[in-house]
Amino acid sequence: MADALSVIPAAVLRNLSDKLYEKRKNAALEVEGIVKQLSGTTDQDKINAVINLLINEYTYSPQANHRKGGLIGLAAATVGLTSEASQHLDQIVPPVLNSFGDQDSRVRYYACEALYNIAKVVRGDFIVFFNQIFDALCKLSADSDSNVQSAAHLLDRLVKDIVTESDQFSIEEFIPLLRERMNVLNPYVRQFLVGWITVLDSVPDIDMLGFLPDFLDGLFNMLSDSSHEIRQQADSALSEFLQEIKNSPSVDYGRMAEILVQRAASPDEFTRLTAITWINEFVKLGGDQLVPHYADILVAILPCISDKEEKIRVVARETNEELRGIQADPAEEFDVGAILSVARRHLSSEWEATRIEALNWISTLLSKRRAEVLSFLSDIFETLLKALSDHSDEVVLLVLEVHARIAKDDKHFHQLIVYLVQNFRDDNSLLEKRGALIIRRLCVLLDAERVYRKLSTILQGESDLEFACTMVQALNLILLTSSELANLRDLLKKSLFNDAGKNLFLSLYASWCHSPMAIISLCLLAQTYQHASSVIQSLVEEDINVKFLVQLDKLIHLLETPTFAYLRLQLLEPGRYIWLLKALYGLLMLLPQQCVAFKILRTRLKTVPSYSFSGEQFKQLSSGNAFPEVNNFVGSQVSEDGAATKENQKNVHNGINFAQWQQQFEKVQEQHRAHSKSEALSRSNSTSSAKEIQRPEEPKRPLPAADMNRPPSRSSRRGPGQLQI
Repeated sequence: MADALSVIPAAVLRNLSDKLYEKRKNAALEVEGIVKQLSGTTDQDKINAVINLLINEYTYSPQANHRKGGLIGLAAATVGLTSEASQHLDQIVPPVLNSFGDQDSRVRYYACEALYNIAKVVRGDFIVFFNQIFDALCKLSADSDSNVQSAAHLLDRLVKDIVTESDQFSIEEFIPLLRERMNVLNPYVRQFLVGWITVLDSVPDIDMLGFLPDFLDGLFNMLSDSSHEIRQQADSALSEFLQEIKNSPSVDYGRMAEILVQRAASPDEFTRLTAITWINEFVKLGGDQLVPHYADILVAILPCISDKEEKIRVVARETNEELRGIQADPAEEFDVGAILSVARRHLSSEWEATRIEALNWISTLLSKRRAEVLSFLSDIFETLLKALSDHSDEVVLLVLEVHARIAKDDKHFHQLIVYLVQNFRDDNSLLEKRGALIIRRLCVLLDAERVYRKLSTILQGESDLEFACTMVQALNLILLTSSELANLRDLLKKSLFNDAGKNLFLSLYASWCHSPMAIISLCLLAQTYQHASSVIQSLVEEDINVKFLVQLDKLIHLLETPTFAYLRLQLLEPGRYIWLLKALYGLLMLLPQQCVAFKILRTRLKTVPSYSFSGEQFKQLSSGNAFPEVNNFVGSQVSEDGAATKENQKNVHNGINFAQWQQQFEKVQEQHRAHSKSEALSRSNSTSSAKEIQRPEEPKRPLPAADMNRPPSRSSRRGPGQLQI
């Protein structure tokens, strides 16, 4: 210090700490001249002494004016050292950087000015302090004093110039510093950071693209900034990087894909659009490289398909199609389970478009990687079944297509039908609202005969008799009315002449026994009119309730549809189809005369021509005994309608033992009657118990004789999932 005092006059040192800027400036010029003279000699000790004096007595002084003078003095000393300044940077720069945190804004301002002048002198040698300078500038960019901000901005521009022309800059050391600050919310800091990213990216020798994953998330975060200028700068930087990615042969798509997936779910619309646009380009450019990230990308795409913003929806759909179209090499890490898991979760989405695309993905995977999908079937099957209750018809149809793809083999076909029946049993509304749609579509996709045979087999062993009856009635109505089942109806019409028709008839008969009206409809369809008449004759009082009459009303209306046109034409030959006539008259006798169905059927029967009867048949009809053989009906001893010759009569039943099947029908109906009585008795006991609890003091009154003699009735109960025409 003594050496420094001997070199620098006392007046200069005094002026260096003066409150007037001009005096400090003049004193600094004096210091510059002194140091310049010393640098021409070999006396480094005096130079060090001068620098140490400025640092210790001025820059670290508690007096603000001393600190200001010290900063100006250090800058002047650096200018005086010129080419030798780099040797003393370790002494000069740290106290200047320390002054950036000074409480006095003017001191911070002079620190910026001092470092600016120092940097101008040393240029490239300045790079060794880059990280510390960058950190300081980052803080000063958000300084509360506008003058300090302006000074820091000028210094920042100079440092950028130095970095871009230097070959000593280490991007590897800089990136961690940048990454730490990318999530800062201050708008000035954000502008500062984007500016540096843009500048460094423009330097050919600096590979910013290789480090993009380290700060990509921060750039996307800036897209939702409240400042339009910051959003614009971030978007511009991202656009530039995306263009570089398109032109680069080697890009780390994987790390960036993870960031983009998160940003695609941003609440900010502009961020979502940019993220999904990047994903779209990645899918086009990355191709097979993205195979391990398919599931993650799908997490981003599926919700965006239903985005409220049309631009996002369009890009998301395009990306989805691109991704689904990529033919991944089986040897690659294609995680079918992960993709199925994503698709399964999005089947519960509130947006229809998302649910549809999730189903399309499952369908695509089934067509390309069926074995792998089936290995994960237990994870998705229940969700697929629940999707059958979706409020969207398009979703339900797609679910059925997926189920049809799964059910190509017998094992999964059986599993599908069993689960479907179980769902119908557990959810009555599903059968009522979606039953017809589901069954008809499955018949198209999986062969109608196969579906109906399997359903019939399952329903034969159904323990819930009410459900079995309801389900059979639903299947019967679909069979009689659906255009998709026309071939099945044609096959049933040949039951008496064709083995395939007979086998189908008998397969359905076993479960159709749960519903009298379903059996009668099946017999009319199969043209087994004699058996239809026998079934009608076998009905007892308990069978003819409100539910039965509702089903009968439906059948009468169906008889007037094109499905039964052949039957109506057969009425032109009542002599040949005498059993048909008796069956129809039997149905007529079961109908209340006031109902519309009675009038419709009676009107139809009135049109039957009497001239077609033989004399003997007409005589029998007039005497009220047109069908004497019905009481002698046993096995195949009596001919069916249409058997004009003895040879035809011989083979007319096609090997069907109708007597045995009628016994089966009556046995099942007896089970239904017993079940109904049990249910009625249970309800009666429950009602009586409730009344006794409410009014224990009131003695029981005997039921009227008429009520005591009345058999239990099911007319007050409505079948679950009753299908309506």
